[in-house]
Amino acid sequence: MTQIPAPILSLIAGILITLVSLWVGQNHGLFPEQASVQAPLVDGLFNVMMTIATALFIVVEGAILYFVIRYRRRAGDNEDGIPLEGNLPLEAFWTAIPAIIVIGVGIYSVDIFQQMGGFTPGAHHHAPITQEVDQAVPGATDAVLLAGMGGMDRPAKAERVYGFGSAEDRDADVVVDVTAMQFAWLFNYPDDGIITGELHIPENQEVQLNISARDVIHAFWVPQFRLKQDAIPGEKTELRFTANRPGTYPIVCAELCGSYHGGMRAEVIVHPEDEFDQWLADNRRVADTGISAGAIATTIPDVANSAAMPDPATMDDAEFLAPYGHEMGISAEAIAHLHPALAPAPALP
Repeated sequence: MTQIPAPILSLIAGILITLVSLWVGQNHGLFPEQASVQAPLVDGLFNVMMTIATALFIVVEGAILYFVIRYRRRAGDNEDGIPLEGNLPLEAFWTAIPAIIVIGVGIYSVDIFQQMGGFTPGAHHHAPITQEVDQAVPGATDAVLLAGMGGMDRPAKAERVYGFGSAEDRDADVVVDVTAMQFAWLFNYPDDGIITGELHIPENQEVQLNISARDVIHAFWVPQFRLKQDAIPGEKTELRFTANRPGTYPIVCAELCGSYHGGMRAEVIVHPEDEFDQWLADNRRVADTGISAGAIATTIPDVANSAAMPDPATMDDAEFLAPYGHEMGISAEAIAHLHPALAPAPALP
């Protein structure tokens, strides 16, 4: 029987490994649906990495299995193994190939993140320094100030904002201030006076999230958008994206933030443009009444979305706990019985 030459076998094996790796890289099924413009960019990078990882896995594990079978000890063979020394070409080959792969993937990933607006911190400048000095020194003239600064009207220090899209000069279509706290998300629409426990955004419009944290580090993550941004106490971060698929998607805290970290979840609802405009109009009417849903909106979304609630800061303990008791089917009398300190004070004569 004619033996197939080793180069031919290697070529056939290489073709098969390439085809299998390409198929796995495009059909791994590990991601949820794509719901943002940025999602295909992330998926493309991941698919390339998955293709390379599959090929390396097949080569390494295949070589191990081959050598385990091919060079196993036969019955009655008690001789020592053949002494082998290093093979410089082989060592150079298996060092150069991974190095080229790592450098290539690194360059590709940098390009993807730059397309998404990452890595470059944005500078949000304050008022020019001339105005600040003019307020501090009444009567000072612009001419004197400019002369003192060498004729340059320099801005004051720039406030750095980090995150995807923070370096963009253009204004976003929708701006939402996002506040993270243990263990809830609050969403404030500053242009409309709306505060809610759910993030509502329009389809196919650029959204800017100004993210901050009140206590510890949190992370705003929407798997369907393929985007994650840390919320850091004392630092401002920003996230820009465009959702292109209407629906309701989970918002997950992806940074261990305490004992109830696993329950720190909310929802982002992507509306068609006309539905989003209607949602804004409906909630502006509630906001115009001057009643805020407050932080309870995060823990009792159904109550927050159906009726505005008083500000928790103005409530006593019994008033604050009443909605929770109602949701659990516990009356105010039962709460007072369990904890007499929460019973309403008797009326004075």
